[in-house]
Amino acid sequence: MSLLRLSPLLLAAVLVACDDAPRFTQAEPGEALSGGKATVLRSDRQAFSLPSANLSPERRLDFAVGNSFFRNPWVIAPATTTARDGLGPLFNTNACQNCHVRDGRGHPPELDDSNAVSMLVRLSIPDQPAYAKEIERLGVVPEPVYGTQLQDMAIPGIKPEGKVRVSYSSETVRFADGHAVELRRPQLQITQLGYGPMHPDTRFSARIAPPMIGLGLLEAIPEAAILANADPDDRNGDGIRGRANQVWDDAQGKTVLGRFGWKAGQPNVNQQNVHAFAGDMGLTSTLKPHDDCTPAQTDCLAAPNGDGADGEKEVSDNILRLVTFYTRNLAVPARRNVDAPQVLTGKNLFFQAGCQGCHTPQFTTASAGVEPELANQLIRPYSDLLLHDMGPGLADQRSEFAAGGQDWRTAPLWGLGLTETVSGHTQFLHDGRARNLLEAVLWHGGEAQAARDQVLTFNAEQRAALLAFLNSL
Repeated sequence: MSLLRLSPLLLAAVLVACDDAPRFTQAEPGEALSGGKATVLRSDRQAFSLPSANLSPERRLDFAVGNSFFRNPWVIAPATTTARDGLGPLFNTNACQNCHVRDGRGHPPELDDSNAVSMLVRLSIPDQPAYAKEIERLGVVPEPVYGTQLQDMAIPGIKPEGKVRVSYSSETVRFADGHAVELRRPQLQITQLGYGPMHPDTRFSARIAPPMIGLGLLEAIPEAAILANADPDDRNGDGIRGRANQVWDDAQGKTVLGRFGWKAGQPNVNQQNVHAFAGDMGLTSTLKPHDDCTPAQTDCLAAPNGDGADGEKEVSDNILRLVTFYTRNLAVPARRNVDAPQVLTGKNLFFQAGCQGCHTPQFTTASAGVEPELANQLIRPYSDLLLHDMGPGLADQRSEFAAGGQDWRTAPLWGLGLTETVSGHTQFLHDGRARNLLEAVLWHGGEAQAARDQVLTFNAEQRAALLAFLNSL
């Protein structure tokens, strides 16, 4: 990032070194408040499950009701619990919270797990002209029998689509000082297919559930501010070619900017929720009015559902509104130790390596058209929300709208250091292959190759400082 793009407050906290790289000698004013005035100050196991700090008592009631629908399980229709019935027929889990435990990060299945639960597998086949309409609306061509997502659970009388297992091979990366790090490369295994063989050219992409914090703040970033960082032709010659994904908006019926999901395949929080309800739990809504069954799955299509006699869908408009309000207002926790010398050293090393070229430190949210608590906030997500080619090491070879097989959206880094506290593990990247933050850094390639190579020159003290900075976020 050029110093010309830093705010005046940030410039006051920076000295310019001879190589024109930022040199941070103290924390920026308000730097600990990653979510602006919406930031919460707790750093315990519930740190990701709190409402925006500036949410009024009246609006906290809607947050609590939305939380109840996010946390509690849905049941099979018909049932006496008409507000929560309609699970399936095919699904991955029966409650949002099962994937996003304490609103945190998912993980790959262990060898003895019966279901993947907090990791799902996306499916598609190569783009074909005959499927132009599907590509426009879904961003992919669905696998003909199994659709766009493998569902490894089902209601009684319906076959699950299959079982997911993950095994690993290993490879070693060495730092300049000889320090060795073993990286694990996942091998996905799909067994017990319930509806026959898949298309021979099926593309698979494992995705763990991302943390839920700060989604409303990311949604509130002005589109122009995101597009200002795009550089698909690398005009500045830094090797970084951020591109915006352009995705289908179900409600507007047109293509818009993508922001959410591992490949920025969803435009807003509401649609992200709608597609999760449909794909993960088999629940209908106004925007997704049909069960997630393909034409080949006749038993699935014939199964009972929880739609009301008056046409109301399993996830009513009001329930969807409450869940969307909840997910928009899950607060970002404050950073820790922002003034610690080791953290400041790590921050300098982060900038020295050029990590901020994709992990944009800050934005200011819009002043209008967003939840009032989220408006006009200086936030520090450390993401540009753009797509970047991350090289063949992380490639899933599966396109999604404008995202190619090596492209991934820059993941926000806020809350990173509380992952183990909240989620009970430190497994990172889209498929959870990285067992800690250092492994996650070393998997970076493509547009991030130069930054990774710079990190590989760091000695033990510098590595510790970089990790101290990342864990302060």
